[in-house]
Order: sequence, then C-alpha cells, then structure tokens
Amino acid sequence: MFPRRPCMPCASCKLQSFLLPGSCGTWWRGEGGRLCSVSSRWVSSLAFHLSLVVHPSLWSSSLPVRGLPSLVLLPLASPVSLFFLSHALSFCLASSLSSGFFLCDFWCHLLSVLVPSTFAQLLWAQLAPPRPTTQWPCGLSGSRPGFCPHGTRVRAEVLTMSVPPPAPVMEPPIITEQSPRRVVVFPTDDVSLKCEASGKPEVQFRWTRDGILFKPREELGMIVNQVPHSGSFSITGNSSNFAQSFQGTYRCFASNKLGTAMSHEIQLMAEGTPKWPKETVKPVEVEEGESVILPCHPPPSAEPLRIYWMNSKILHIKQDERVTMGQNGNLYFANVLTSDNHSDYICHAHFPGTRTIIQKEPIDLRVKATNSMMDRKPHLLFPTNSSSHLVALQGQPLILECIAEGFPTPTIKWLRPSGPMPADRVTYQNHNKTLQLLNVGEEDDGEYRCLAENSLGSDRHAYYVTVEAAPYWLHKPQSHLYGPGETARLDCQVQGRPQPEVTWRINGIPVEELGKDQKYRIHHGALVLSNLQPSDTMVTQCEARNRHGLLLANAYIYVVELPAKILTPDNETYMAVQGSTAYLLCKAFGAPVPSVQWLDREGKTVLQDERFFPYTNGTLGIRDLQTNDTGHYFCQAANDQSNVTIVANLQVKDATRIMQGPRSAIEKRGSRVMFTCQASFDPSLQHSTTWRRDALDLQELGDSDKYFIEDERLVIHSLDYSDQGNYSCVASTKLDVVESRAELLVVGSPGPVPQLELSDHHLLKQSQVRLSWSPADDHNAPIEKYDIEFEDKEMAPEKWYSLGKVPGNQTSTTLKLSPYVHYTFRVTAINKYGPGEPSPDSETVVTPEAAPEKNPVDVKGEGNETNNMVITWKPLRWMDWNAPQVQYRVQWRPQKMQGAWQEQIVSDPFLVVSNTSTFVPYEIKVQTVNSQGKGPEPQITIGYSGEDYPQASPLLEPVKALNSSTVLVRWQSVDPAQVKGHLRGYNVTYWWEGSQRKHNKRHVHKGHVVVPANATSTILGGLRPYSSYWVEVQAFNGRGLGPASGMTFNTPEGVPGHPEALHLECQSDTSLLLHWQPPLSHNGVLTGYVLSYQPLNDGSKEQLSFDLPDPELRTHNLTNLSPRLRYRFQLQATTREGPGEAIVREGGTMALSGMPDFGNISAMAGENYSVVSWVPKEGQCNFGFQIWFKALGDEKLVARLPPQYVSYNQSSYTQWDLQPDTDYEIQLLKEQVLLHQMAVKTNGTGRVRLPPAGFATEGWFIGFISAIVVLLLVLLILCFIKRSKGGKYSVKDKEDTQVDSEARPMKDETFGEYSDNEEKAFGSSQPSLNGDIKPLGSDDSLADYGGSVDVQFNEDGSFIGQYSGKKEKEVAGGNDSSGATSPINPAGTLE
Repeated sequence: MFPRRPCMPCASCKLQSFLLPGSCGTWWRGEGGRLCSVSSRWVSSLAFHLSLVVHPSLWSSSLPVRGLPSLVLLPLASPVSLFFLSHALSFCLASSLSSGFFLCDFWCHLLSVLVPSTFAQLLWAQLAPPRPTTQWPCGLSGSRPGFCPHGTRVRAEVLTMSVPPPAPVMEPPIITEQSPRRVVVFPTDDVSLKCEASGKPEVQFRWTRDGILFKPREELGMIVNQVPHSGSFSITGNSSNFAQSFQGTYRCFASNKLGTAMSHEIQLMAEGTPKWPKETVKPVEVEEGESVILPCHPPPSAEPLRIYWMNSKILHIKQDERVTMGQNGNLYFANVLTSDNHSDYICHAHFPGTRTIIQKEPIDLRVKATNSMMDRKPHLLFPTNSSSHLVALQGQPLILECIAEGFPTPTIKWLRPSGPMPADRVTYQNHNKTLQLLNVGEEDDGEYRCLAENSLGSDRHAYYVTVEAAPYWLHKPQSHLYGPGETARLDCQVQGRPQPEVTWRINGIPVEELGKDQKYRIHHGALVLSNLQPSDTMVTQCEARNRHGLLLANAYIYVVELPAKILTPDNETYMAVQGSTAYLLCKAFGAPVPSVQWLDREGKTVLQDERFFPYTNGTLGIRDLQTNDTGHYFCQAANDQSNVTIVANLQVKDATRIMQGPRSAIEKRGSRVMFTCQASFDPSLQHSTTWRRDALDLQELGDSDKYFIEDERLVIHSLDYSDQGNYSCVASTKLDVVESRAELLVVGSPGPVPQLELSDHHLLKQSQVRLSWSPADDHNAPIEKYDIEFEDKEMAPEKWYSLGKVPGNQTSTTLKLSPYVHYTFRVTAINKYGPGEPSPDSETVVTPEAAPEKNPVDVKGEGNETNNMVITWKPLRWMDWNAPQVQYRVQWRPQKMQGAWQEQIVSDPFLVVSNTSTFVPYEIKVQTVNSQGKGPEPQITIGYSGEDYPQASPLLEPVKALNSSTVLVRWQSVDPAQVKGHLRGYNVTYWWEGSQRKHNKRHVHKGHVVVPANATSTILGGLRPYSSYWVEVQAFNGRGLGPASGMTFNTPEGVPGHPEALHLECQSDTSLLLHWQPPLSHNGVLTGYVLSYQPLNDGSKEQLSFDLPDPELRTHNLTNLSPRLRYRFQLQATTREGPGEAIVREGGTMALSGMPDFGNISAMAGENYSVVSWVPKEGQCNFGFQIWFKALGDEKLVARLPPQYVSYNQSSYTQWDLQPDTDYEIQLLKEQVLLHQMAVKTNGTGRVRLPPAGFATEGWFIGFISAIVVLLLVLLILCFIKRSKGGKYSVKDKEDTQVDSEARPMKDETFGEYSDNEEKAFGSSQPSLNGDIKPLGSDDSLADYGGSVDVQFNEDGSFIGQYSGKKEKEVAGGNDSSGATSPINPAGTLE
C-alpha cells in the first residue's frame, strides 16, 4: 500500500527530526479533534545529542563518524562558541515550545549571526519553519516523521515544554605532541621528554620507564620542571654524567573518563664527552710501491661522525684513485710513493651532537725508496674476504665499498649479475670505490660484485644483499561511531621484513591482561568487539614491531543511539542507458543501523526481480536495464526509533554503440595511419566523440601536422616509435561511455644498443677479449643479428671495420683480435628493416705487439726500362702490422738458378732492381718484418725484367670482303723470340684513301682495332662501299708497338644513301614540280632514280612507280594529278646494286592549298634597307612570287629597283640599297597578278647627294686615309695566314666536297675504334646542300661569291639550287624549315 504523506511539524520538531528522526511524533491537532501524540523521550536525550553534535572530537578530519552527513562535520570556532551554541539551541527549543514560531525564528536567526558557521546555517535550514499560517495541507514536509490520513487538514496548536540544560561536552584523549622515538642526551643537556594531549574532561598523564611506572617529581637530587596540565617534563642534574642513570625506554599515557591514549616508545640514550683512547703511535715503515693502511678507530657515538684526514698545517690529505679514506675512517694507500713520506698524518673526528672535534695522534709514514718496484695484480684491502652478507632497510640508502691495492693502481668496476643497475638511483663515489643505492626496495635484493683490475689481473668481492623493512601500514585502524548492539572490527594490517608481531591494547592495557570477556577477541590480527553498548566507549591501541622498528596507532570507539535518517535527497532523478546497471542511492544512518528496503508504486518489494540487488549501504542496483524499468522507486529506512521514506525516479535511455571501431595496425616508421570510428547515440542526449592514446585525450597540435582529427577519423602523420600504443575511440554521453580500442605498432630498424661492457682483460695477452652488451629495442621486429665493429683512433680515426656478426639472441661474445691495435668497439643491431643506430663507443683496449702473421699479396715483377725490374706488391693493412711500424724483406734471383738470393729491406711497397738483362724471368719473395720478428715464409712469384719493342711484323694475308661495308683481315702470328716481351696483342690501323671513282687523300680518317694476342684475324665493319682503304698490323708488348705490315684493299659497290632535299612546288591545279639533290653517299656509280607516289585520302593503296634513268636529273614535273587529293612521294637513288634509302614528302596541287594567303604580313625599315615578314599559312602550297620596291615621289633622284623572286615558305625578305627618308610602295606579284600591296618609309635625314669639294681633297686627309688602308691590308694578310694554319680550305674545295659526297668521316664500330683528331675538322666542316649555310659573319659567307640572286624554294622553305641569306636546317625525311631573319640577302648562284 502506498505510504501516507506526513504532516508538517514545527521548527522544534524539525530539530528533533534532524537529531532524532522518528521521535517527534505528530504535533498537530486534526480537524476531527484528534491530538497527535508526542514522544516524551526526545527531550531527556536532547542535551546529550546536542553535546554529541557539537563535540569537538567529531570535527576532526581524521575521525569519520559513521552514518553522519559530511556537511554536519564542520569545525567550530572555540570552546566558548561550543558553550554558547549548546545553550542557544536549548533556548531556541524552549522558546519554540512556549512562544510559537516567531520567537523560535528570532533566536535561530540570532544564532546564525552570532555563530557564523556552515553548521549554524545548516542547522537553521533544518529548524526554519514555513511562514506562519493558520492551516497547512499534509505532505508539505521533506521529512516524514509521521503520517496523516489523505485529505486531512490540520491546525497548529503549540504545546509548551521545559528543556533541561545540556550535558557537558566530552572529548576522548588524543596525543598531540610527543618526543621522537630516539632521544640522545649529551653532557651539557637536560633530560627533556615531551607529551601533550587534548581531551575533556581534563587529561591525566603518567609515564613508564622500561614498563615500570616512572614519576619524575620523585627523583631525588634532581631539579624537575613539569608543565601544568601537560605530561612533558625536564630533569636537570648536578653532574655531567647524571643522564646515564635515566637511560631507558619511556612511554606516556593520557587518560580521562572516555579512555586512555598512549604514546610511542621513546628510547633515551646518554652520551658522554668523546675522548680518543690513549695509545702509542709507532712510525709506519713501508717500501715504495707497497700498500699500507693508516688506522683511525674513532670513539663510538650514537650520532653519525664525520672523519677528516689532515696534516699538521690543517690541510686535507689529497685523495684520488691511489689514496682513499674508507667508510670506517681508515686511510688506504693502493701503493705508496716517496712523495707520501710525511710524519703528520692526523685523523680528525667531528661529533655533531656535542659540537666537538677531536684528533688522533699524528702517524709517521716512512717510505723507503727502491729501484725495483714490482708490478702486482690487485688485491682487496676492504673487504678482506671473497664475499659478505648485508642487510639493507627498505627506503634507506645502501652503501657498498671496495678498496684495492696493487701496482699499477687498480680501477674498480661494479656489476650486478641479476640485471642492470638502477641508473636513476645509483651513484658512484670516491673514485668508483663506493656504490650508493638510494631508496632501496625489494627489487634490489641480490648479489652485487666489485671488480678491481689492472694490467696484471683482477680481484673481486661479492656482496649478498638482503632487503628487509621496518613495519609499515597496509591498513591502519580507524576511529568509528557505532550503535548499540553492533559489532566493531578494527583491522590492523602491517607488513615488514621480517613479518612484524601485532599486539592490541585497550586504554593502554594489553588485551591479554584484561579479564576474559566475550566482547573482546582477536581474529586474524583484527580486534573484534561484539554487542557494543554506550558504556563500551574506549581508546584502543594497535602496536606492530620487528627488529627494525615499531608502529603504534590509537583508535577510538564511540557507542551512541541515533534515530534513522536518510541523507539522500528526496525525489532524485536517475538516468541510465539500456543494458547498463543503475544505482539508486539511499544513504541512511542511525544507531542501531536502520534496515533499508526498496518498494515499487504498489508498496511491494522490488527484489522479486533477479535483476534488482541491494547493497549494504542502502543503494539499489538494477542490472541489464530495460526501457520498461523507467518509473518511481521508494526507499524506506527504519530502526527501533523511527521510519523514513524517499522516492527515486529512474529514466532509461538508448545505449551508445560503436558501429565500426578502429582496427589494429602495424606501420613502418615515417608512414601514416588512419583510424575510423562510427557510433550511434540516444537522440535526447548530447554526445561527443573523442580519441585517446593510452587513456589520455588526443588533441590536434597547433603548429604541427602530427595529428589530424575530423569527425570520425584520426590520421597520424610521420609515425615514430613514440607513437605506438593503444588508440581508442571514445563515444560518450553524460550517461555512458563506449570505447573501442586498437593497437598501433610502429616497426623499423632497431634502436641503439644501450651499453657495452668489456671483461676478461687478462685474455688480451692471447689477443682476445670478451664483449657484452645490453639488448637493443627491436622496434617490434625481431633482431636477426648484431654487427660488431671496431675503430683504431690512432691509425684510422673515424673509420670503422667489421669484426663479424652474431645471432640476434646473443648478447656477448669472445672476440679474436689482432696484435697491436687500439680497439674501440661498437655494436649495431640488425632486423629485417635494416641496421639501427650504433651503440656508444666502448672503452679502448690495446693488444700487445707480435710478429707479423701475413705477407704482402699481389707480388709482381715488371720492368719499366729494358735493363731493370720493378718489384711491387700490395702493402699490408695497418691492422695486420702487429706493431707500430712494418717493413718488407724483398728477395730475388734469376729463375732456374739455385744461387744465393739477393735481398733488401724497404719500407715502401716497391723495389727497383737495376742492371738486368732484357726480359729475363726472376724468382721473387716478399716477407713482412716488424720489431717483433718476421712473418711466415713467403711464396715464390715469377717476375720479368724490362721489355724491348717487338722486332718483327706480322705477315698479312689477302683481305676478304664480306659485304660492301665489312671485310676480314688475317695475318700470321709473330715469332715469340722476336716479341722481346709478353705479347699483349695486335694493333690494326686502317684509313680511307678515297672513292674508287675519285681518290682524295687530303683528309685521312684512321680507325684502330686492338686484337688479343691469341687471335690472328679481325673483322672491320662500318666501311664505306666502293672505296679504297689502307690497313696496317703491328704486334705490341708492354714496351710498345713493333714494325707494321700493310696493304691496300677495296670495298665493293653498295646501294646509295637517300637523295637530299626533295621539294614540291605547285605548278597548277593538276601538276607539281619536284626538285631534289643527289645523295651525299653514292656508295658506287649512280644509275638513276626511282620515283613512286600514291594518293592518301581516297582509300586507294595503289602506288605508281617509274624509273628516271638519268643520274644527272634534278627535277621532274608530274601532271594529271587530282586537284582534290593529297599525295605521298617517295624518291630513291640507284646503283648497280639496286635502289637505296628513300626520301618521302607529302603534298598536293595548287587547288588543294587554295588562294595564297599573306596573313600577318608586316614591313619594317632602316636607313637603307627594309625587311618584309609574313607567316606562311599551314598547308599552303609553296610557290614563287616577286617583291617590288617602288619609290614614291621624284623618281629621277632614286635609282629604280628591279623585282626580286622570293619563295612563299621563305617567310621574310630583306631589300637593300634603299634611300634614306624615302617612301616606298611594296608590291607582291605572281604572274603579273597583284597579291598584296603595302607601304614603308626608310629612316634618315634625306636622300644621298654628291657632296661639293671640300677638305677631302686636302693632303693631310689623303695621307690619313692611306695609312688606314695600309693597316687594313696588313690585318687582312695576318688573317689569311692564320686561316691557312687553322686548316681552312678554299670554296673550290668545298664545292669538290659537295660533288664528291663520299669523302665524309667513316664510322667504325669495331673493337678498340678511335678517330684521329686531324680528321675532325674535315668531318665537322662538311657543308649541307639542304640549306645548312653558315650565318652572317662566318669565314665562308656566300657574299664572297658575288653575282645575282635567283632563289627558288619548295613548299617547306628549303633551297632549290640557290642560297638565301639566312641559316636553315633540315633533317632528311622531314619537311620543317625555320631560321632567323637577317638584314642581308647575299646574292649568288650555286652552279
């Protein structure tokens, strides 16, 4: 059944509901005449509860009160405030009961002003009633102390009651101050122990010493000062050693009615004035080089000492690797020197506690000099045995020490066999003799080794360290508030090594000494108290101790009675998502602890559904939430004093889901990776999607493009090893968070090997050493091998050599070394992605010298003169020297002669043996020698003395022609006796002498072929057909070439090259005129031409062909062509061997190209010339036309210029001999038809006229002109001479060359071919008949020819038998022509 709604109480009843919920009853008289009953017991207990609420002990932050709201537990100002507050509350209650709400409001407001604390405000919020009114409807109260019938309206009637004064405030004892666990008293100090405590009633103190009651005031003969209301005291004695009688273990107890608190144990120690024991210090005599220990042995002290070694001048004894002070204060000499001879070695001891420094008697160290100091291997002076066991305390520093003697002075190295040293906590001091490990932990347990080494050997000591710990808390007992009948369990869990012993006390008395009571029992170290009652309020002590220390904790137990109260706000709304677990809070407190149950709207328990489950703190959990779980739930808390209820509202939302999450990836370093994430959310909730890496949110970096985050994508650029980790997409609302995780692994070459270590130095005598290293980071790809390299900083600095590779699972190896090398090692890890960075360099070790183990290789004996022999060899690498320097012992004698060896020791890798016969074999040996001896016996090598030129020439056989451009040359081998050396081969030289039609030897092109010695023939290819050649063959050895034998041979006739410059000129709509030039390469006697053509755009493949038998023919007119078709023309020259390569052109008739078009035509003029330029239309047929410059104005003063013939494809024309400042009309004519007309005006100041007689007839002017003419003639003569020396040749020669086109350079592709430099000028100066004429200003300008201009062009602008004044180029088979316009048109005709 749904619970009835409660009525509204008055303010005083609200206070009772706040302090004692459920005890108020109903204070209203209903309209039906019923007077609600009032609980009478609350008034009698109100004072106690008020004192409890305001009790100072409840405000301690270290004292959580079970069941009370945290907002109530706030500190008050002072005891005065507490006193005033309790009386103000009592007065407020009394006023409320006697005078109604208004007086209560007044006093409670006054209370909030006088006590400005959060507690007063909270209390007023609980006490303040609604505004006064006659009637209130039931159910307006937030608290529910009682219930009224539905629909009942009540009228307020205030009853008067008397309230007794509050009970006095009680506070259990709390130790606030105490002396440290260890107190050292020095002779000038008093014995002072401190013990302060708080509590009410007033705390009483007592002391025990060694477990026996100790009363300071009863000590006789002492002055005792004890502070009132305090346990602290001080004792002043009448002698310097009075404190000796007070040594012991002290403990302070503070008690009042609520219990007894106890201090920790205080160890009091008394220390006298430090004195050095009297002793006779004898001189210490030692021989130079031996070790010695100067003892200190300071007096013992409870405080750490500081030891100093000084001399009589108060100067510190210098300490280094050889001289060291140990932790025990002794001064150690690894080996003494004569400079150590002093008589004032003084040990000073500083006692900080007494602030005194005392010194030992000086020690006289006498060192005997010697000339025979013996080296000796290291020996440990401290510790003296081979191993020792130490106990280190957890959290404290560990100090290990090793001091060694020996000569040379040993070095100390520390090792940990079980693993690497913790680099962040370990330090090496005192020249590596002391190892200090800070903050020792359990992981530092194990073996530590110190290794003392010098060049003669080593000594070692093993420290076996056991880490123990003083007691420390795992779970410290806590003070708690309990209700009647409850069971208290105080856990006291501690840890330590060895395991501490735990004991319990109650009010300072051991539990074992208390009477057997069923309430007290110890279970697994915990103190359990059953069926608690208010009289069981007490102070308990848990104490744990082992041999390293002691722990103590005081815990207070309060037993009170409190009504049920629900602290969770009423009508709270909870939201959760489907499938999750919802937690509805109902935090209740009371004493006894109230029972809590959850009900639905019908008043039935909700626990019938297995998805609903309660917690001991009142919370209701609902797992696997469903949409129909939305609704109202009621929490009811009750104990034997009250019953209260609140309502909780639950809303179930759609769960967030990740539909597609990121996927794990393995990427290479430097690449990029992209993760995607798609999620769905409840539409009524705000949502967000974020990215995390290793549980930390990722954000785009401002100036970096490392991360790119957009909506559902995360892109990481330039991956590095630091980027690998777990990346997750987090989709979240305020109700749930869903995360999808992916792992990113970044792979690549390994990281550097972090550390190298060299050991077994004694093996250096056998040229061996052991190298160990720490594994490198494999960067997610297994390490396949380690590459071990070394560097010699003396012989080859910054150059590394490989010593070999070891498997990737190996971290040490014994290296085989070479003698006398300064080895510095490094190790590089290698995986499938390549080698990583090398490790840091190791220390440098030097192997001893030894005799050579190798001799030089590549020993040769060859002469560079006819009477000597040069012996050479490949010198040994420096790492094979086995000593600082190396030399070579060279021996030689004639072969097959068993006579004595001649020898010589040299440092350079060669030796010249003089006065030998020509080409005589010798036996040669070269042996390595150093300061330690000789190398192994060398092998014998055969060498030869110097060679001479060959004395005979090969005998040539007739040359056999293989084809028109290839021949086979054969000869007979030369007699070996005539070679005078090693026959290296044959040199075949050949050159073209001329065509068989016409010889021309002015330009010789030589080819060369080198043939191996075992061959007697070679094939010469790339020759010119129908030509005459000369061939020579020479044998050669290492000295040079022998005499030559030669002969002439001819190549047969071949097919000609392609004709030059085939041009098409439009004649009419049905005819074309073809112009061509003969081939440059006739390759025989031309017999004529073959002309073929076929239409291109009518689909016909038929080709018309006919012979032109006249070899001198240069033009041919084709008629009956179709005016609408485009044709392909093909022309071939022929010899008796047949037709040669064809030249191809395409074009059509005049009708196909249309009317002539002079688009973009322009004219520009100078003072005496004008240039006309136009752009030929693409596809326009080439034709000839005339350009006529006609002067305007007075024609009598201007010479008449004739029309000039120009080709359309020429694209420009220059007219000279114009008059300055004259207007000209330019006409373009074809067959008397005007094609275009334009005008131009020349520059200048007027037309040229004959000048009158003047100074030009004067003698001085004539002489000046004559001198200039003579000077010009001299310059012309010099230019002519220079031109003749530079290989120039006449125009006639050029014409001959054009006619005899076969006189061009020859291309030879045979083995060993090269060209003579003298022939390059000829080849490069070959003129071209297709218009490749030198530009203006060249030595062979066409202006030198003179004559008229009659230039014909084909359709692409190339020449037809004449030259123009511009440079044009044309590639055989092409139809493009271009060139820069020139202001000069040289006149001339090529005949």
